[in-house]
Amino acid sequence: MPNPSYLKNGLRFTCKQCGNCCTGEPGTVYVSESEINAIAGRLGLDPTAFKEQYCYPFRDSFSLREHPDGACVFYKSVGGCLIYPVRPSQCRTYPFWIKIIRNEKNWNNEKKACPGIGVGKLFTEETITGVVNGRS
Repeated sequence: MPNPSYLKNGLRFTCKQCGNCCTGEPGTVYVSESEINAIAGRLGLDPTAFKEQYCYPFRDSFSLREHPDGACVFYKSVGGCLIYPVRPSQCRTYPFWIKIIRNEKNWNNEKKACPGIGVGKLFTEETITGVVNGRS
């Protein structure tokens, strides 16, 4: 985990549910078995049916499917994320990903795409480090 000096005073972030991180460039959204079970339950599906309809095999588990334009299958332009309360850890920990917080330049670049970066709740360096290390 990088320990950039700009983290010393913490970073502000509040999710605006704008969908910018859920749409656009394609990516992989890893889901664990426990996340699959939670999302399937929220949708009223059995986990096997959920995986068949909404996932593809990835590493030791699965990734959520995307629309052809790169948008997550659970993001709707009206209503936002359909699974927000049970969204995968990868989604819950954004924007505190190593590639984003590695340095101030990366953080400021991400800020251009995310209206929630730099506003709202102050996250301490300790909290951010915990998120990156899977302790949140």
